[in-house]
Amino acid sequence: MCVGITAAKVLAENGVEDVLILEAADRIGGRIRKEQFGGVTVELGAGWIAGVGGKQSNPVWELARQSNLRTCFSDYSNARYNIYDHSGKIFPSGIAAHSYQKAVESAIQKLRNQEKSSMSNPDADAETPSGPKTPIELAIDFILHDLKWQVVVELQHSRNGVSVKTEDGCVYEANYVILSVSIGVLQTHLISFSPPLPRWKTEAISNCDIMVYTKVFLKFPHKFWPCGPGKEFFIYAHERRGYYTFWQHMENAYPGSNILVVTLTNGESKRIEAQPDQETMREAMEVLRNMFGPDIPDATDILVPRWWNNRFQRGSYSNYPIYVNHQLVDDIKAPVGRIFFTGEHTSEKFSGYVHGGYLSGIDTSKALLEEMRVDKERKSSENQSFLIEPLLALTGTLPLAQPDTVSNLHKFDFPRRQLFLHTSKLGVPEAIL
Repeated sequence: MCVGITAAKVLAENGVEDVLILEAADRIGGRIRKEQFGGVTVELGAGWIAGVGGKQSNPVWELARQSNLRTCFSDYSNARYNIYDHSGKIFPSGIAAHSYQKAVESAIQKLRNQEKSSMSNPDADAETPSGPKTPIELAIDFILHDLKWQVVVELQHSRNGVSVKTEDGCVYEANYVILSVSIGVLQTHLISFSPPLPRWKTEAISNCDIMVYTKVFLKFPHKFWPCGPGKEFFIYAHERRGYYTFWQHMENAYPGSNILVVTLTNGESKRIEAQPDQETMREAMEVLRNMFGPDIPDATDILVPRWWNNRFQRGSYSNYPIYVNHQLVDDIKAPVGRIFFTGEHTSEKFSGYVHGGYLSGIDTSKALLEEMRVDKERKSSENQSFLIEPLLALTGTLPLAQPDTVSNLHKFDFPRRQLFLHTSKLGVPEAIL
């Protein structure tokens, strides 16, 4: 939704008045979602504002500052760490560094092999499958009267416009549509297209990976983990890849909250989404007791987001294969007729990030504004040709023996409405999804 809001805001600022936002969920924000847990407000989705490189500032950082959001700074450039075995003894740093270097070299070689394979078979990369009470509500306060809670299920599009059908049977007529649903939703066919999207579009959509990133929150009666300067994260190594690996305490953001966050991804995320929360708590406590001993207290509460099973999200963020060609990204963001596509998955440089979605909303709305300008000029040119052709037809029917016939045409009282062909209805809203 934040992408659609951004696009709608740019359109409104450029004089487009008939803008309608359709939101499928019962809340705004999309994959930015805050909930109350353990006496504080926690972010279930986007949690970091990342640097964009160079002198350019992340636009989301500027928005966060303007909204006075609570932030804390993290810089891992010179992070220090210790590695412990199951008995609690520290691994010798030399052995740990050697193991880490071997793992990095192995990963680099694997990527090189994949890149060579894709270069030897150019078609492979195109087919290789594998991210007002609140600031958001404040940001869209200017347009809340043009927001409707509707689940879009079908887009019927033609050269003249788009009919937007919703789950409850409503139909909205639009000149243009900006579709800001996630790549995961596009892959599940929640929304059908009539006529169907072209093959190049559907292949591009299916060949983009969707990642699932789950932050599980656990509330405890008191802290038992190390805190203080330079102590924020701890990592658990398990024989099963991704099994409750990445842990973080929330004391920097919320002192005294006694909350731990563990991150799971992809297969492990989907697995815990399918099981009861109490089973997830049991597994997490088993891991924590392996790290901190058997005497730590039980968690008193747990919060498990379900991004994969949410039919309006179907994942956390897009992830392009590192060796993918640029044509895939171009095809994913390319419009189909009067339907424009936007979202973090359409950002070639910042896919998977909030600022990627934010910037894509701006770029897509600018592309639509240009299309509207060109379309307006084309229609104006057509109207002028419609005016000239009837005049030529009339001059051909008048007697040529009268020399002043053509010059006296202005004396005839021709109703102006008969000289124009009106081919479109005015005032039809553009729906922003």
